[in-house]
Amino acid sequence: MSIERPLLETTLAGIGEQFGLTVVGDGQVRITGIAALDEAGPEDLTFLFSARYLNRLPACRAGAVVVSPKFASALTGPGLIAEQPRLAWARIATLLDVSDAWPDIHPTAQIDETAELGLGVSIGPNSVVRAGAVLGPDVALGSGVVVGENVRIGDGSQIHSNVVLYHQIQIGNQCIIHANAVIGADGFGFEFDPAAGRLVKIPQVYGVRIGDQVELGAGTTIDRGALTDTEVGAGVKIDNQVQIGHGTKIGAHTVISGATAIAGSTRIGQYCMIGGAVGIIDNLTICDRVEITAMSLVTQSIGEPGRYSSGTGLMPSRHWKRNVVVFRKLDDLYKRLRKLES
Repeated sequence: MSIERPLLETTLAGIGEQFGLTVVGDGQVRITGIAALDEAGPEDLTFLFSARYLNRLPACRAGAVVVSPKFASALTGPGLIAEQPRLAWARIATLLDVSDAWPDIHPTAQIDETAELGLGVSIGPNSVVRAGAVLGPDVALGSGVVVGENVRIGDGSQIHSNVVLYHQIQIGNQCIIHANAVIGADGFGFEFDPAAGRLVKIPQVYGVRIGDQVELGAGTTIDRGALTDTEVGAGVKIDNQVQIGHGTKIGAHTVISGATAIAGSTRIGQYCMIGGAVGIIDNLTICDRVEITAMSLVTQSIGEPGRYSSGTGLMPSRHWKRNVVVFRKLDDLYKRLRKLES
């Protein structure tokens, strides 16, 4: 049984006009959906993202294809010309993006009398909004959401089911926080007391500040700070199951892929791209426009923009440590060898 998908009722010309794209061929072609190049039907709009897929165009059954100007001549039927087809896809797909927001405030929601709710707020079943919380206009809470004391949620933000926002958290405007994310739990801070022979917990007395238009993936956790707020800048996009430690600062428009772990008090610049399962140790500074590839371990600060990678195959630790020393000398050894050979 196939999953029912949302449908459009528009034409190719209508989409072209709405998104500022040039129409090729019959603009009155009926468009009811979008689909992959190999799966699109006569009423679907599809997208050509790369020259690698040009050989699939002749067999494509789509009603129309979105292509870049350099591939316009390859069209065999109606289409749209977009300078950036992937960006056009992102924008056109918003027409089909169905919200799962609860339509109003469910009777099982528990809302403290001192909380402030803006116009158009919706709250799902069994959600809790505690004292002093402020929800801006058109905020949508799914079911089972917990909003702690004195939390601020900006206009139009969507908080999906079972998200927990601890006390004194600030969420910007137009944010999306996916299910089971936890924002503002205590950072991992302890100090050993030799006299008592035990670890002493360091209270995490600061909060978390999240900028406008941030998206946080399912199961992601962002800890509160001990000596300063943890901060996520405007436009940051964070994938599922990412851990961000206490007091970390992430610059605007940075992208972080799933299963990455960032230790506390780290500074990450703007427009960075961090791949999946990356580990970043504490108290580092990473400058703007750095790309770190998947499964890299970052153990020192990065001061120059660029692409960085690390990682070797698994081996006993004692061998790995020796190999790291040799690896760092490889360039110098290579130059010396070339000099001897010349």
